[in-house]
Amino acid sequence: MVIKNKKTGNKNLKFRVQRVIAISSVLIFAGKLTAYFLTNSVGILTDALESTVNVITGFITLYAVYVSLKPKDEDHPFGHGKAEFLSASIEGFLITIAGLVIIFEAIKRLFIPVQITQLDIGIIIVAVAGLLNYLIGWYSIRIGKQANSIALISGGKHLHSDTYSSIGLVIGLVLLYYTKLAWLDSAIGLIFGTLIVITGLKILRETTSNLMDKADFKLIEQFGKIIEDNKPDEWIDIHNFKLIKYGSEYHIDCDLVLPWNLYLSEAHEEGEKLKKLLVSNFREDIVFNVHTDECFKKYCKHCKRKDCKERTTGFVTRLSFDLDRFTKEKIEKS
Repeated sequence: MVIKNKKTGNKNLKFRVQRVIAISSVLIFAGKLTAYFLTNSVGILTDALESTVNVITGFITLYAVYVSLKPKDEDHPFGHGKAEFLSASIEGFLITIAGLVIIFEAIKRLFIPVQITQLDIGIIIVAVAGLLNYLIGWYSIRIGKQANSIALISGGKHLHSDTYSSIGLVIGLVLLYYTKLAWLDSAIGLIFGTLIVITGLKILRETTSNLMDKADFKLIEQFGKIIEDNKPDEWIDIHNFKLIKYGSEYHIDCDLVLPWNLYLSEAHEEGEKLKKLLVSNFREDIVFNVHTDECFKKYCKHCKRKDCKERTTGFVTRLSFDLDRFTKEKIEKS
């Protein structure tokens, strides 16, 4: 049985939000690049280089969101949702590269210093750009959580890390402005270049796990708890529970053990109950595949059904849908 919960929300919201982010990133980059040419500061160069990544990934993510919203077809039976994971991985890779370039440039400036000018104007531009990045990042994360978009969430987190870098950068530039210690400029570049590399690696680790369909046991436990708290007497056991995320869509497979003497229509109705239970507790679209198994004699002590003529022992206790049993692929027949 395949059941799909189709939410009525406007998925194009993700595309519109990312379009705003992409255009804003171009304007912010232009401002930071202007600040760098005015000041010749490697610290400001770190901000400008990271904004280059923001521009590139902003448009890559825009295209990825556009692709992810396409309906499934013959060539993509599970839809196009993984395009978001791919774009987020590219973003993580480019952020890491930008951080390494910044570190290299900062080290070079230690040995080949240059004169820094108009630092006061540069500080103002960096501060305004940082504030804009924070606001855009907050909006991206908010809509990303609402629309369950990994691309918007990772993009928003990157913009927030950019903001924190800008705060530290402004503090460092103010110190540089008043102390005139040229080495501070390179020190700032080294510190924030390292932070940028760490951010990129974190994004890469998270998105690579999603691309490899790594099991999200925390999320599976949430499903298990909901079922555990709401299961009727007919649900003797649920196992082989598998969950894969494609974009904003959950694909779930599981085996539901029911009393052997249920009619086919009754078994179908129990599957419908399970589907409605999960759909009502999660806002994501759910593609649900359930395989119904008849109970075996070893389940008698866990079954509360009273009208069974094949019962070999009385009811003892209900099975608990803990994570180990919940995800176990096979059950033993007695």
